[in-house]
Amino acid sequence: SHFNARAFDRRTGPSQAMAFALRAVHSIAAAAPAFRATARVARRAAAVQTRAMADEAGEEVSPVELVDVRVGKVLKAYKHPEADKLYIEEIDVGEAEPRQICSGLVPYMSAEEIEGQNVIVLANLKSRNLAGVPSHGMILCASDEAHENVELLVCPEGAAPGERVKFGSWDGEQSQPHTENQMKKKKTWEKVAPDLKTTADCVAAYKGLEMVTSAGPVKCKSLANALIG
Repeated sequence: SHFNARAFDRRTGPSQAMAFALRAVHSIAAAAPAFRATARVARRAAAVQTRAMADEAGEEVSPVELVDVRVGKVLKAYKHPEADKLYIEEIDVGEAEPRQICSGLVPYMSAEEIEGQNVIVLANLKSRNLAGVPSHGMILCASDEAHENVELLVCPEGAAPGERVKFGSWDGEQSQPHTENQMKKKKTWEKVAPDLKTTADCVAAYKGLEMVTSAGPVKCKSLANALIG
C-alpha cells in the first residue's frame, strides 16, 4: 500500500500512476467491511462470554439470595370487583408509589385483618393482570398442606416498609436480587418456594435459616411446620 508515487510516475507516466493509486484506495475501501464484520463478531463473542460468566457466578449464589423479599405496610385492602376470592391491596414497599397487589385471601381472612399489617412481599415479580386488575408482586403467607388454613407472615414492630429481609443473620452480606426478567427466565422463585417453611415456633425460614428483619424474625400467628407461598 505504501509506494513512492513520484518515482513510479517517472517510470510509468501520470495516468498509470493515478490508476495504481485508485486501485490501492479501492482495495483498502473493499477490505473495510470485512474488518468491521470481524470486529462485530469479536464483540458479540465477548458479550456471550461475559453473560456466561455472569450466569455461572449467579449459580454459585443461593437462589434465596436472589429473590427480593421486602417488608410491606398494607395501606388499604378491599374486595376485587370482578373476582370473589381476591382482595386488592395497596402496599407501601418503600417506593415512590404504593404497590397494587391482588391476593386470593378472601376465603381465609377479612380485609380488616389485612389492612394496617406489616406483611412480607415478594417484590421482583413481573406485573400481571388478575381478573383485569394489574398485580405487581405477591404477599407471602403460611398455609397447612390441605390449604384450609392460611395466615399472613407478619413482621415485628419497627421493621421499616421497603426493608429487604434476610435469611439467617441480619448482619450477613446480601447479594443483588434478580431482575423481574431474570426471575422469570431462571425460574428463581420456583427454586426457592419448595424450601420455604415455618419452624416449630412459627418463624418463616428457608432450609432452616430464619427470615429476619432489622427488628427481628418474621412469623405467622399459629401455623407451625407450614408451607409458605
